[in-house]
Amino acid sequence: MPVTRSLYPLDDGGETQPREECGVFGVWAPGEEVSKLTYFGLFALQHRGQEGAGIAVGDGDRIVVFKETGLVSQIFDESVLGALQGDVAIGHTRYSTAGGGSWENVQPMFRTAPDGTDVAVGHNGNLTNYAELLEEATERGLIRKDASVSGQGSSSDTAVMSALLAADVCDGRSVLDSARTLLPRVKGAFCLTFTDGRTLYAARDPHGVRPLSLGRLEKGWVVASETCALDIVGATFVREIEPGELVAIDDAGVHSERFADTTHKGCVFEYVYLARPDSVIRGRSVNAARIDIGRQLAREFPADADLVIPVPESGVPAAVGYARESGISFGQGLVKNAYVGRTFIQPTQTLRQLGIRLKLNPLREVIAGKKLVVVDDSVVRGNTQRALIRMLREAGAAEIHVRIASPPVKWPCFYGIDFASPGELIANHGLGDEESVTEAISRAIGADSLGFVSEEGMIEATHQRAEELCSACFNGEYPLGLPQNNKNADAVRRIQAADKI
Repeated sequence: MPVTRSLYPLDDGGETQPREECGVFGVWAPGEEVSKLTYFGLFALQHRGQEGAGIAVGDGDRIVVFKETGLVSQIFDESVLGALQGDVAIGHTRYSTAGGGSWENVQPMFRTAPDGTDVAVGHNGNLTNYAELLEEATERGLIRKDASVSGQGSSSDTAVMSALLAADVCDGRSVLDSARTLLPRVKGAFCLTFTDGRTLYAARDPHGVRPLSLGRLEKGWVVASETCALDIVGATFVREIEPGELVAIDDAGVHSERFADTTHKGCVFEYVYLARPDSVIRGRSVNAARIDIGRQLAREFPADADLVIPVPESGVPAAVGYARESGISFGQGLVKNAYVGRTFIQPTQTLRQLGIRLKLNPLREVIAGKKLVVVDDSVVRGNTQRALIRMLREAGAAEIHVRIASPPVKWPCFYGIDFASPGELIANHGLGDEESVTEAISRAIGADSLGFVSEEGMIEATHQRAEELCSACFNGEYPLGLPQNNKNADAVRRIQAADKI
């Protein structure tokens, strides 16, 4: 099947929010239009990655993959989906956290095993031992280290895993046998969906950093990064795929086994920003968690104000919670253009100078003369908040009190979120103690006051135990360790070593 490439490079538009990692989806449903089910599942997971998307469909004899850079709605149409016929499919929507944003790195990855078996793999997360696995794949002649640079394919962590997985499917060894050998050696955060064209497989790392759920269709099964994707295809939530679990789904039903000992360390930032509010993680509604974070923010950092407004859309639930707890009226003071996204069209210099106005516009009649509480989910580099506050003042806001539904982001993530380097994070530009950091950020973004919810308050709102969550981006404690041959990880090691002196 021919695959066209985009004419324009992706433009991040000066994006200063954390990039979400990826979304994975898989369906085993003989007799159903699995490509269309996967399309709608990816549509629900679009927020987790907007650089590229792909679908792989197997009919028992072969796997056909269609993938492209861009948004799900831009890539697939009726003719493409109609040509993807089979009983099993996996899909992926991507942001690049390992490997570049080129077409070669868009997933699912496809490999043919030595015995002729087709294998397709989709991955959400980041591996901490990528360098080690890449070295192995290179030594075995399965992949080139400079593949992405040379234009000869991909050397991303997913490409390396798929190469190693397919290479051992031979001499009577199945994909399941190969997965049993490979998965215990893979370190880091990963959720996988993969298939040999007959069976749907799913696996989750032993720490359960990223979410992955199992759902039931009338005539099949679905796995997805978030429960909202189960909802959109009409699947009934059954349970989460457990950390360290490998699942195989075929005519015999769902087969489950463990490939590693487990210690749960789910990403707390899924509750704060990454997951859709209509998803549920470990029994906790993401929307309810965000509302409770907003309530806690109001208790920890009250404000004398006339109106609480969110930064749409991710700040809405926390702003609702803040308004309810504080008794201050809630209002929609900003309108978001839902159709901007990550555009292929390069803005002119004039438009680029408008910056945030491409995405947000103030309702002047709502905010003029008002003392505002502006609620956002996080502050990374601070550029978005700085531009937003300037825009609100120009629209007539009397005072602007910024409240953030997470603690200061001080450390990069190596488990699937594309945060900035330590030196680029605005929270590292203070004088050291928590109060001075907040004051420095407040001055930098031009707010009248600034408050971050405490780490304890944020965790309490998730209804999870602190020891079962990863909060590394806030506290620098990396439960899965740091990757090798990574500049940001080396910077973290130097900072942490200096702090111990």
